[in-house]
Amino acid sequence: MHFDLVDLRLMVRIAESNSLTGGAAAAHMSLPAASARVKHLEERLGAKLLYRTSQGVTLTPPGQAFVQHARLVLAQIEHLRSDLQEYAKGVKGHLRVLANTTALGEFLPPVLRAYLLRHPDVNVDLRERLSDEIVRAVSDGQTDLGIVAGTVRTESLEVIPYRHDRLALVVPAGHPFADRAEVDFADTLDLDHVGLHEASAIHGFVRRICEELGRPLRLRIQVGGFETACRMIEAGVGVGVLPDSAARRHAQTMAIGIVALRDAWALRELRICARSLDALPGYARDLVDLLVADARDAARRTGAAVQR
Repeated sequence: MHFDLVDLRLMVRIAESNSLTGGAAAAHMSLPAASARVKHLEERLGAKLLYRTSQGVTLTPPGQAFVQHARLVLAQIEHLRSDLQEYAKGVKGHLRVLANTTALGEFLPPVLRAYLLRHPDVNVDLRERLSDEIVRAVSDGQTDLGIVAGTVRTESLEVIPYRHDRLALVVPAGHPFADRAEVDFADTLDLDHVGLHEASAIHGFVRRICEELGRPLRLRIQVGGFETACRMIEAGVGVGVLPDSAARRHAQTMAIGIVALRDAWALRELRICARSLDALPGYARDLVDLLVADARDAARRTGAAVQR
């Protein structure tokens, strides 16, 4: 069945405005023309796409499915347009990477610096997402590579072990928990917390754990990064759940304490995932090789430090 991009855009605009008139205007189309397009589309599909009422229009179940797929198609076309414009400017590749908060903030920056120096003709689109969202995006072909953490299911993907990291409780120096070797996360929920911003993967993960416990998270303040979170914790604003690697780095210059979390989910294995590693372009496989080599070097350095 043939689908017209004009029809896809029109249906998305109608869904966004809950109005045939508003959708037509947003699509730069007259109301009669828009109405005729929707009617013709419904006839071809053999299903009603809109409920029409005196208050406007709403999507039927087939209409919801149509708009969901239309948004994906239009997003892919925008990616295509962007990529081709970059190729015209001399860019030879465009690599899309999704990563969790820890990988994005702690491990990727030096690797990507080295990668981009080696590949000046490749652009990288790097974004932060929750691990289950990353798996879906890789499976659906919306991104080339993903770095996920925890026990998220990746059976449909090719996976390479990457790093290990642990979430820890960070507290101000002198806090009653500061002298403890470890603590249960549930025991921290009566305390004020310093959290990361709403879009961060760690914030979403901690929220999900609280929902499973049936307990609210007492967020006193939300900030944009690990360093700012540690500074707020140092100032006594609250406690926070952060990657142990980030906390230890900032503990060298800040008066904060790090307490291990007993919870099994606190220890997380990070993994690189792709739909097919062999199907990736060469410049994408080069990034995978750099990530694996960097993780191997980090493990070697950590092992040497422990031996000393």
